[in-house]
Amino acid sequence: MASNRSTPEDPFAYELDDRGAFPGPGVDDGDGPWEEWNPTEESTRAVRGKHRVAKQRGGGFARSGTVLGVGVIAAVGASGMASAEGRPPVPISMPDVGGLADDLSEKLPDAKELPGIGELISDDDSAATDAASAPDSGAVTAATGADTGNAAGAGEALRSRILQQADAQQGSAEQEAREAAEKAAVQQAATEAAAHQKSAEKAAAAKKAAEMEAKRKAEEAARRKAEAERLAELAKSFIAPVSSYTLTASFGQAGDRWAADHTGQDFAAPTGTPVKAVHSGTITQAGWAGSYGYRIVLTLDDGTELWFCHLSSMVKTSGKVSTGDVIGRVGATGNVTGPHLHLEVRPGAGDPIDPMPWLRDHGLNV
Repeated sequence: MASNRSTPEDPFAYELDDRGAFPGPGVDDGDGPWEEWNPTEESTRAVRGKHRVAKQRGGGFARSGTVLGVGVIAAVGASGMASAEGRPPVPISMPDVGGLADDLSEKLPDAKELPGIGELISDDDSAATDAASAPDSGAVTAATGADTGNAAGAGEALRSRILQQADAQQGSAEQEAREAAEKAAVQQAATEAAAHQKSAEKAAAAKKAAEMEAKRKAEEAARRKAEAERLAELAKSFIAPVSSYTLTASFGQAGDRWAADHTGQDFAAPTGTPVKAVHSGTITQAGWAGSYGYRIVLTLDDGTELWFCHLSSMVKTSGKVSTGDVIGRVGATGNVTGPHLHLEVRPGAGDPIDPMPWLRDHGLNV
């Protein structure tokens, strides 16, 4: 099968000439003069209101070139389809339509520079065109301003609400802080009060103890003073049985000279030394008493008996006597080894007791 040869490319016939006009298809640039087209009112279509041509901006000619290219392609395609009927398919090389439109838009003059067209395009039309779009812009601006105002109002309301919440939270926090501080102050005051109370109680207890101790000491001092006064008073009525003596055998002492332990206190003194009544009382017995020798029994007003033993002689043998009266003399009669006075103290006429504490209790320093 024979292959079809490709059709030779024709030169692009849509180049602009030096005048900026399109030569007709298949027409050489040098064939015949071209007339300048000057549109008039009769040759132009009337526009309502006024004649005006829309102001071309930006890529207006680019869009017009694109439409023109598309129309040319459509015409060429239609004529090709009509002439190609019954013929074998032939490969067709199409020009770059986009590039053609760009080239056309770059080479076409501005609409204001075209003869007879520039007069129809005025600044008033541009201003009208701009004014025609101005209300929309104003409406948009007004709407935008309203929206902005609404947004600002909503933002201000939100800000106020946030500030109110912050103030409320801050007030609550401050209230809680005040309550906590008051509670801490109350607790601190309670603690200090308890400590102060405890300290006061301790001080009161110490003071009370000191007062009790002082009172005890005072009472003790008073008792001692009273005892001293009593002893001093007793000393006026109680005297030692002999004036000059030496203490020898004491109460309870054991010895082979006694059948039992010693029952009195011995005052060693020379024979004939005066023996005196220790206190006023009544002589209830006087005479020989065996191992006691010569003995005088003086009974006091409270019933206590005082025995004076081993006397060499008896001066008074009966009746009342006063403190300091001489009732006998020291001797060595009875069971003795030397002269001395044996003194016994028998409270209530009973068993004997140690004479030394009894004498001291009655103010005698023996």
